[in-house]
Amino acid sequence: MPEFDRALGGGLVPGGVTLIGGDPGIGKSTLTLQAIASLSGRMNSLYVSGEESPAQVAARGTRLGLDLSAINMLAETSLEAIIEQIVLLSPQVVVIDSIQTLFSEAFSSAPGSVVQVRECAAELTRLAKRSGAATILVGHVTKEGAIAGPRVLEHLVDTVIYFEGEPGSNIRIIRALKNRYGAANEIGVFAMLEDGLRGVSNPSALFLARGQEASPGNAVFAAIEGSRPLLVQVQALVDRTGGTPRRVCTGFDSQRLAMLLAVMNRHLGCQLGGFDVFINVVGGIRVTEPAADLAIVAAIWSSLSGLPIPHDVVIFGELGLAGEVRPVIGSALRVVEADKLGFSRVIGPPVNRQARDRVDEGFLTPIVRLEAAIEAIRESAIKSH
Repeated sequence: MPEFDRALGGGLVPGGVTLIGGDPGIGKSTLTLQAIASLSGRMNSLYVSGEESPAQVAARGTRLGLDLSAINMLAETSLEAIIEQIVLLSPQVVVIDSIQTLFSEAFSSAPGSVVQVRECAAELTRLAKRSGAATILVGHVTKEGAIAGPRVLEHLVDTVIYFEGEPGSNIRIIRALKNRYGAANEIGVFAMLEDGLRGVSNPSALFLARGQEASPGNAVFAAIEGSRPLLVQVQALVDRTGGTPRRVCTGFDSQRLAMLLAVMNRHLGCQLGGFDVFINVVGGIRVTEPAADLAIVAAIWSSLSGLPIPHDVVIFGELGLAGEVRPVIGSALRVVEADKLGFSRVIGPPVNRQARDRVDEGFLTPIVRLEAAIEAIRESAIKSH
């Protein structure tokens, strides 16, 4: 499972403990069952289910087309009984689904309480270090994200993987928030299909809604997620308001948007006090890096002016309060990814010589001021028409 391996930093580590968290029903059990099935042919593995019977797990495996015959299956919630089986079988890979269902007889509190979850996870972690078994713990998160589960376990485990996904979308993103054996913020992209999770090898194509005709308010942004360059489409809609102007963001920080609107007002003369501004990042992905500033501003300017940004233009760069366009991390990766996917122009801060040597001259338009960036975008829009 290359996408899972990427998020883990290369794969599971003997003796390492991985916590997989996410909302109920997002696909955690499906991912772990597919992962352990792919390892069971060459490794002794144990799957502990505290929520389903072995027959239910087997039925799910059949639906997903998995061969579970080589997996040791245990339906148990008693920590002592689980540890006894781990010592007896000496598995190389252990999956606990889920940590909220376990309880230890040493404590009187109910399963799922803070004490039970923390102590059960701590004991399983100690056992993993002694036995060398790669252990995966599955944990649920409520809407508030404050359940006694992943949030109280993050300091105990070696790797924390979180599921992300928008309601109604079959796209699932797993993100490493903590990893002692690899880079944090690495992501893996999956599509949830009838036969389970399938890795998406080219996520840039997935997040780009490139229609037949360019429309105002759309811009393509070159993002970096972990070590992976990713092209995503950002959308802006500027509409005249009848009352208090609204600033609504999906996949972007609303506080950052307020700052960008102030910069546009000061350096571009865009008076947006009487307009609603809506921002959307296509595909359900969340953009958090400052490198998205220039693309967001470009999309807002495009919607306000009515001039569409050409499909073959990629934009990135961080904006300062004085209107300067600052260099960002991974510029070379962004430029090369845009070139690889067939885009004809990149507008952004200057990059190093290595990136310039890998693309044709004129492909990158280096920009140091916001005004120059908007002028370059205006020229591209006029030429495309």
